[in-house]
Amino acid sequence: MKTKQFVTIFFLFFQVFGVLSLNAQQPDPPGQVKEGEQPVNEAYLFAHMTHQDYGELYYSVSLDGLHWHALNDRKRVFDDYHGHPDICKGHDGRYYIAGNTGDGSPDINFWVSDDLINWEKYSTLTPDLKSTPDYSYALQRIGAPKIYFDQDSKQYVVTWHTPHKEGGETYWASQRTLYVLSKDLKTFSDHPTRLFEWDMGTIDVFIRKIGNDYYAVIKDETYPTLYWTTGKTIRISKAPSLLGPYSEPGPSISPNFREAPMLVPSPNNKIWYLYYEQYPGVSYGLSIADNMNGPWYQASGYTFFSDWDKYSLPSSVRHGCMITISKEEYDRLVNHFGIVTE
Repeated sequence: MKTKQFVTIFFLFFQVFGVLSLNAQQPDPPGQVKEGEQPVNEAYLFAHMTHQDYGELYYSVSLDGLHWHALNDRKRVFDDYHGHPDICKGHDGRYYIAGNTGDGSPDINFWVSDDLINWEKYSTLTPDLKSTPDYSYALQRIGAPKIYFDQDSKQYVVTWHTPHKEGGETYWASQRTLYVLSKDLKTFSDHPTRLFEWDMGTIDVFIRKIGNDYYAVIKDETYPTLYWTTGKTIRISKAPSLLGPYSEPGPSISPNFREAPMLVPSPNNKIWYLYYEQYPGVSYGLSIADNMNGPWYQASGYTFFSDWDKYSLPSSVRHGCMITISKEEYDRLVNHFGIVTE
């Protein structure tokens, strides 16, 4: 082929390829099912608060784990609840939610529901923070209690964060994650215990067993600096058993100044979707991986530009939890509360 002909063909190829590239839609997040296929995870519930009504209980739902719609005309779904919502399915197949009336309250409250619609008070835990081994100097503060039922040991682990210093960022950097155990959420272990052997500020910690390992998803509560670049980001620790020992946290999964992480498996159950809030109520981010050890990448969303967003949430949503539910449960929630689809 003559040089002039080659240059002409190459130039035409470049023009066509360049136009196609500029107009091409970026790929959607992995983990979805093809049309006609049955999803492993049929639907999702996001129990959360809102920016305007902090600490109260609201619901949003999704069929794909990516696009979420508010329920109940964006109104509360249960007036008695207060806290940072965290729900798990428990030892008897019912749903349990943990909360508290404020970080300064001495109590952690639990409610129970058969259908995620009607909740009734179940029990109250008043942990003796001063009895925590090697942490008797803890302040009387209980932040964002969370609840996880471990199928292997048939027990609940209730986690929260408690500080030991006052004042601004010193207060936040002094947060440590504590836990108690319970078989039934009626009786609890004698005293709180620190979850991690290593020493750094952590909040918003939740535990999941995935495969043969346990993972603690945390917010690194040290303030970010040039010498602590992971500060205020979401990180993950790993352990061979429920109570550890947990490894030192891995690299940042989110940008700085993110918190309140939530983790759900994709509809085909092969991908992990990890959400986190850019506070104070600015937006939500989403990181995606095909296994908990990473690598993770960040999807584009919450910009309210439909041709750019790969995921979407109702405006003003704040801290909460996401869980998988059945299509039957999804339909029941939508039929009872009504769904906001715009």
